[in-house]
Amino acid sequence: MDIFNALLRGIIGLIPRIFGWAPPIVSLAILAAAAGVAMLWVFQKVSNQKRIAAVKKRVQAHLLELRVYRDEPAMMWRAQRSLFVFNLRYMALMLQPALCMLIPFSLLLVHMEAIYGRAPLPVGQPAVVTVALRTPIDTGGPEPVLTAPPGVVVESPAVRALDERQVSWRIRPSQAVSGTLRIRVNGATVAQPIEAGGDPGFVPGRSVSSLLTAAWCPDEPLIRAAGVDWVEIRYPSADVKVFGLAWNWLIWFVIISMLAALLLRKRFRVVF
Repeated sequence: MDIFNALLRGIIGLIPRIFGWAPPIVSLAILAAAAGVAMLWVFQKVSNQKRIAAVKKRVQAHLLELRVYRDEPAMMWRAQRSLFVFNLRYMALMLQPALCMLIPFSLLLVHMEAIYGRAPLPVGQPAVVTVALRTPIDTGGPEPVLTAPPGVVVESPAVRALDERQVSWRIRPSQAVSGTLRIRVNGATVAQPIEAGGDPGFVPGRSVSSLLTAAWCPDEPLIRAAGVDWVEIRYPSADVKVFGLAWNWLIWFVIISMLAALLLRKRFRVVF
C-alpha cells in the first residue's frame, strides 16, 4: 500500500508543476472529465447493460400504470408494488459497478485533497503542529523539541496533553517556505514537511505510522520512528473559484465528472 500511495502521490504531485500557469479549476476540470470517462468505461465493462435497460423499461411502464390507473385502487397498489420491486432490482444492478469504482476513486479523491482542499499556511499567521504518540509521554525525560527551517518561528514551548499522548507547538511563518520540521520526542525524531506562502500546490496533510490509516492519509510516507502515531500541521482549507463562486473542490469535481459522463454515455453505449 505504501508503494501504491507513493506512486499515486508522485503522479498527483505533478499537477501543480504542469498546470502551475493556470487557475486550479483548469487541472481540476481535466481530472474530473477523465474520471467521468473512467467511470463510463468501468460501468460498461462491469455492469449488465441488457438487464439494466430491461429493468428501466419495466420501471417506466409501472410509472405509466400509476398515471393510467390512478382511479383504480387495486391496480394502483399492484403497480406500486411492482415499481418497488423493480427499483430494488435496478439498485442491485447498479451496486456491482459502484463497488468496483469505490476503492480506486476514494483513493484518488483523498490524494486530490492535498492539492485542492488545503492551502499553504498564510505568512504571518500562527498555526499548530501536533505529534501523537503510541506510548505515554515520558515526563521525566528530555523536553520535546521542534526544530523549524529558516522562515518559520516556533512561538511556544511544547504543550503536552498527557491523556491524549499528544504534544503541540505554535508556529508562525515569516516568509514563504517549503521545508521540513523536525520533531524529537520520547527519543524518536520525525520529519514533517511544511508549506507556507507561495502559490497553491501540493500541501501535505497528516503523516501516520499505521499502514491501514495510510490508505486515507496518504500524503506522506509512513512514519518509521518508534512510538510515534501521527504528525499534523493544521492548514487552512481552500476553495476553488469559478466566476466568483468559491466552492469546495469536491463539488466542482462531482459536477464536471457527472456532466462528462452524461455527455459521453451514448458514445460509450452505456445505460444507467
